[in-house]
Amino acid sequence: MQKAIHLAKIAQSKDEIPVGAIIIKNERIIGQGYNQKEQLKDPTAHAEIIAITSAASTNNDWRLDNCSMYVTKEPCAMCAGAIINSRISAVIFGAYDEKKGCCGSLYQLCGDKRLENKTIVRGGIEEEQCSLILKNYFRKQRK
Repeated sequence: MQKAIHLAKIAQSKDEIPVGAIIIKNERIIGQGYNQKEQLKDPTAHAEIIAITSAASTNNDWRLDNCSMYVTKEPCAMCAGAIINSRISAVIFGAYDEKKGCCGSLYQLCGDKRLENKTIVRGGIEEEQCSLILKNYFRKQRK
């Protein structure tokens, strides 16, 4: 999670919402990303999507079976859908997102058996640190 937090801080330094994500396979990082919506002028350029694209390229396969994603904020609906479609086995996230979170807070897409999905979800890992980064960013934006 510390690597994902580091990536979130990079996003913050570029005036992006500070979210970072990594994907691990066999104890090795195969994909990583941070939010780049403003930089790329792309509404889909979330940390999770960029990390999935990076991991699929490294893995030479879009199927990311037996991979785990560590992300600093609970994934939204779009990202949860991408996690399901890429067959990521586990999602471990830091800060809960009560407004848009789709891994337990608002909805539980990842792991929903109706979607034939078995993704394991664990939230609240390094929650205090991940939440503080987000709170500080939004506090600064409001000034």
